[in-house]
Amino acid sequence: MDSERVVLTAEWRNLAMLNYEVDRGLLLKFVPQGTELDGWNGRVFVSLVGFRFLKTRVLGLPIPFHANFDEVNLRFYVRRREGQEVRRGVVFIREIVPRRAVALLARTIYNENYVALPMTHEIAGNGQGTTAVSYRWQTSRGWSTMTLEAEGNSQPLNTGSEQEFITEHYWGYAAQRDGGTVEYRVTHPSWRVWIARRSEFAGEVEELYGRELAAVLRGTPASAFLAEGSAVAVMRGRRL
Repeated sequence: MDSERVVLTAEWRNLAMLNYEVDRGLLLKFVPQGTELDGWNGRVFVSLVGFRFLKTRVLGLPIPFHANFDEVNLRFYVRRREGQEVRRGVVFIREIVPRRAVALLARTIYNENYVALPMTHEIAGNGQGTTAVSYRWQTSRGWSTMTLEAEGNSQPLNTGSEQEFITEHYWGYAAQRDGGTVEYRVTHPSWRVWIARRSEFAGEVEELYGRELAAVLRGTPASAFLAEGSAVAVMRGRRL
């Protein structure tokens, strides 16, 4: 099937995930046609996720100067029934990368809400099991920063846990300009995670996410954790 054709392969590494509980009504206008909001134990989340995009290939080919870069996205969680299967997926409210060509490719293929902005990152450990990760991006209002610190050893996901819910969505859904929806599959192994001992977001992001979601991000995350990441493959997808 053409929808199972691999469009992109890469490694996603050092995924910092800040998760905020929100009212369902805040997200309804973003839900693509044919899907419904997905929650964990009756709670609905948006997640601010920063990570390293590495060894990127499109249709099997490396793109010069575009193999390794940062991404930060704001996303929430939906599901869709296909026969007897329940497909659990993510919807991206906004995705930030530093490369214009990457943003253009994603907008062209999936109509995803990508924007290209200046970005930096810092990833460090102190040799005693502590990992500190930060991702920064610049808008016309200045720099925004998400940071996360974890310690100890990473752990496998526990069945039914919040960490499993946040990480184990293997479908993407993108609303189209004509009101339709594109569904695409993402494959990767289950990730190991660290629970954060400290996490923080600071910055002015109303121009990216709107007033209500910017206010959410100024609050305290309901949870935060760091995922090791892995190799991933993103399929072409299909219109519903």
